[in-house]
Amino acid sequence: MKINPKYFPILLSGALAFGILMGGWLNFPSQNQIFVKNNSKNKLNKLLDFIDNEYVDKVNADTITNRAIKTILAQLDPHSVYIPPSEQAQVAESMRGEFVGIGVNFYMYKDSLAIIKTVENGPSEKAGIKSGDRILYADKTKLYGRKLPTDSLFSKLKGKEGSEIWVTIYRKTEDKKLNIKIKRGVIPIKSVDAALLLNPTTGYIKINRFAESTYKEFYQGLTKLKEQGAKSLVIDLRDNGGGYLEQAVAIADEFLTDKQLIVFTKDKNGTLEKTYATKEGSFENGRLFVLINENSASASEILAGAIQDNDRGTIVGRRSFGKGLVQREMDFNDGSAVRLTIARYYTPTGRSIQKPYTKGNEDYLKEAELRFKSGELYYKDSIKTPNTPKFKTPKGKIVYGGGGIVPDVFVPLELEPSKEHTVYLLQTGVLGQFVFEQLDQNRNAFKGLAFEQFKVKMQGTDLYFNAFQKYLFRNGINMNLDTNKALVKRYLAAEFARQLFNESKFYEILLKEDAMIEKVLK
Repeated sequence: MKINPKYFPILLSGALAFGILMGGWLNFPSQNQIFVKNNSKNKLNKLLDFIDNEYVDKVNADTITNRAIKTILAQLDPHSVYIPPSEQAQVAESMRGEFVGIGVNFYMYKDSLAIIKTVENGPSEKAGIKSGDRILYADKTKLYGRKLPTDSLFSKLKGKEGSEIWVTIYRKTEDKKLNIKIKRGVIPIKSVDAALLLNPTTGYIKINRFAESTYKEFYQGLTKLKEQGAKSLVIDLRDNGGGYLEQAVAIADEFLTDKQLIVFTKDKNGTLEKTYATKEGSFENGRLFVLINENSASASEILAGAIQDNDRGTIVGRRSFGKGLVQREMDFNDGSAVRLTIARYYTPTGRSIQKPYTKGNEDYLKEAELRFKSGELYYKDSIKTPNTPKFKTPKGKIVYGGGGIVPDVFVPLELEPSKEHTVYLLQTGVLGQFVFEQLDQNRNAFKGLAFEQFKVKMQGTDLYFNAFQKYLFRNGINMNLDTNKALVKRYLAAEFARQLFNESKFYEILLKEDAMIEKVLK
């Protein structure tokens, strides 16, 4: 399949925007009952009974009900959504921040389940599974040569904590089969990708979403960085679609002083709920920077808004997504759920940053595409703020409501089209697949290398750059990489580092020439 490179920005922004719709909700207590004051629900129930009992053809009542629920919710707002049982378990697992399994990252390579990497200190690593191994059987279930969907593979490897599974693996590096018993355990799904030093006094923490474990992960990272000498801190919320409100609030509390307002919500009755910082902040005085972009939403905007409105730090990047609606998750007996908008949230100065949605969900999602076309992502002057509500921070800085957090320091997308298209290509899954296949051909080429040795090796060769160019052509992606050779080599080195070492090493390489990081450090 050939992909026109000019569509990469739009495709990626659309995918991320959909993820924000499904993934960016706030954590309010769930309720199992929805009370309606009129007889409309009786009409719906009767109609379903009529169809079930009298309709001329046989129909699936569940399918009709699900479609009816989705249609009703679509009339409300873009963030009131229905989650079917098949998706709810996975979503809940992701936001819980853990699951029970064997602890492997895998890739379906050709016809077999290939291990990219084992989770550090996880069950598979402890049992002796290695990167590059193929899992042929899970107990007696054959996994290769069947083109099984990913969810089926997961179901074979997951189970109850402490339960055991026998796997038959093929180890290519030794050309032999092994039978290995693995005891399933709790596997963390990390929401903090990296906590590292950009220089001797500047720390960096990357948060990919706000799950139940995010504050704990963040605090551990912050503590480590302070011990290493960090006096300034960069929090990276780019492409973070949100999550639990309480996690964003807890992180904001680390930077704000006692009784500073963090966020407040207002429901349809005008009831206000205000949340203030406590005395417990562990980083109330160091320099602080928050990175955002057009895909930073929901809880990300709460954190950025609290920092900006209290004059606590500098917001760097591009205007955020603009989600200021609060959802409550309500469960149905069949395992499905509905997330219903029950309030709006406001930043400390009183601004709502929810962008308009009166034209429907389709136009709401296309707003991200319009930012590309209007030039907003490239030029600060293209951000439309003259007609939006203005607010003042305690120190007199003007901030804007009506559609996302406008950064204090604007950093555009790369202006050179070829470079921009290359970046979007490198952020898709094609790079990870290429790197795995390269390692699979000759994993011994990196055996025993320390990280510093690895970096020298990658800088000193064009072998993988040339191979990646050929790989793209073979797969119908006709993009010439020569004009962005240094950029491509940096991404290649970063992805190799991720698969050979860990996520933190990935960011250590990738951030070396990051435009927003460069702006912060200068």
